[in-house]
Amino acid sequence: MKRETVEQVTRALNAAGVPYLAVGGLAVIAHGYGRTTRDIDLVIRLQPAVIEAAFKALAALGYHPRVPITAEGFADPGQRARWIAEKGMRVLSFASDQHPGTAVDVFVTEPFDFQEELGRAMTVHLAPGVPMRIVHLETLLRLKREAGRPQDLADIAELRLLHGGESRG
Repeated sequence: MKRETVEQVTRALNAAGVPYLAVGGLAVIAHGYGRTTRDIDLVIRLQPAVIEAAFKALAALGYHPRVPITAEGFADPGQRARWIAEKGMRVLSFASDQHPGTAVDVFVTEPFDFQEELGRAMTVHLAPGVPMRIVHLETLLRLKREAGRPQDLADIAELRLLHGGESRG
């Protein structure tokens, strides 16, 4: 993944006024564990206007959903619930020919109280004027535990080494 792509995605979402939190590998890196990641994992506020703005901001960078889903379809809570129940869908993945090798994965649920987490978020500046909001460490660890994949468990172990008792959540 190219840093430039992360900056462009962040700049586009910020300019569109999309409330979001970075989770996943980027959040792990922001919390101090230097590992690689190939995608940008985001939790956005799942409101129709926000979803529309996010789809448009990503489309301006050449991103489109990997499956045939519109912003209107994604904004429908009932539809998202069916995707979760019937397909085990956790994220909607976006790809871009302009940014090959860097997917943007948007969660199909808000796995936490969004407003509360937005208030607790850490902000990192990717470049001057390009702030990215990162999910709080305790919440990141909880999400990683719930996912339970080998990489998630390794991330938890490394973050605990870095943060000691602070990282228990």
